[in-house]
Amino acid sequence: MDKNRKIIYSTLDYLLISLAVVCALFGVLAISSAVHSMADSTKFIIIQSAGVLLGLGAMFIIAAFDYEYLGDLSKFIYIACIAMLILVLLIGTGEEIGSKSWIRLGPVGIQPSELAKIGFILTFSRHVSSIKEDINHPLNVLKLLLHMGVLLGLILLQPDFGTAMVFICIFCGILFVAGISWKYMLAAGISLTAAAPVLWFGFFSEYQKKRLLVFLNPEIDPSGSGYHVMQSKIAVGSGQIFGKGLFHGTQTQLEYLPAKHTDFIFSAIGEELGLIGCVLVLALLFALVFRCLFNARLAKDDFGSLICIGVAFMFLAHIFENIGMCIGLMPVTGIPLPFFSYGGTSVVTNFIAVGLVLNVYMRRKMINF
Repeated sequence: MDKNRKIIYSTLDYLLISLAVVCALFGVLAISSAVHSMADSTKFIIIQSAGVLLGLGAMFIIAAFDYEYLGDLSKFIYIACIAMLILVLLIGTGEEIGSKSWIRLGPVGIQPSELAKIGFILTFSRHVSSIKEDINHPLNVLKLLLHMGVLLGLILLQPDFGTAMVFICIFCGILFVAGISWKYMLAAGISLTAAAPVLWFGFFSEYQKKRLLVFLNPEIDPSGSGYHVMQSKIAVGSGQIFGKGLFHGTQTQLEYLPAKHTDFIFSAIGEELGLIGCVLVLALLFALVFRCLFNARLAKDDFGSLICIGVAFMFLAHIFENIGMCIGLMPVTGIPLPFFSYGGTSVVTNFIAVGLVLNVYMRRKMINF
């Protein structure tokens, strides 16, 4: 067994691991600077560092189990995801009034929807790979919609529209690669357009409506809902080419920039490290995504390939949503920037996702035990 384990780990994708580790360490540095002016700054650094270490351990543990074995457990994983999302509705808390996204265990907070993304990637990839030859049969399409719909509905009940968008991106990315007919995609687009008025009048709360309106015009509420976006854009723009230097950002250190270590960490990086820092962050994250896509091509089967695709689209959704809201191109949704935003659950989830891709890469060739 030791010999077999040694053979497996000799096939690790060290480039992917290096990209994830560099992103995480860069994130700890950026968070250290962002919280420098806060009284309990050390606490944030310790928690994030602990999250990185825990995530690294989880990554290697996930990589050690054959993803085919994890696929065999897909029904149990799916049930566990549903249970977590129901539990958070019953005992969860949230930053917004009426929202329930976190389960608090003393000083530790867990966000079940983050872990549910991993479960969804695994179970949905397994589902799609099992019917890929007949994926466009109407009954199979309905089953796939139901697979996502149950989890999506529970997330919308929190309500967490940002995370819901991530699930939709994963769903669409996997189906697109698997060969879903464009007719279904067109029908989905028309249905979403038709459902927009229903969502607006029947499901969106006042603060969510205000966020969308502020996205179109932040100046309508400069001291309220528009404040985040306006301060974020000021911070990014004031960094210019080289930035003001770590621990020296005006917006960041003088507390003008809200959620500077979580949702708007990219804005803090833009102010303190300038355009160069922003480009470096984008280069690292997109290199991570492209490595996931590259590994999808090397997978020995459809299941492994779709896992890599799902992880890539999860990262892409987070990157576009987070950076988009920081520069005013997307509504503020509270979506973290992978590996950079503060949050133990988030960074551990990101490392687990990388562990899944490593798992597929390590078994790209059949290994005889």
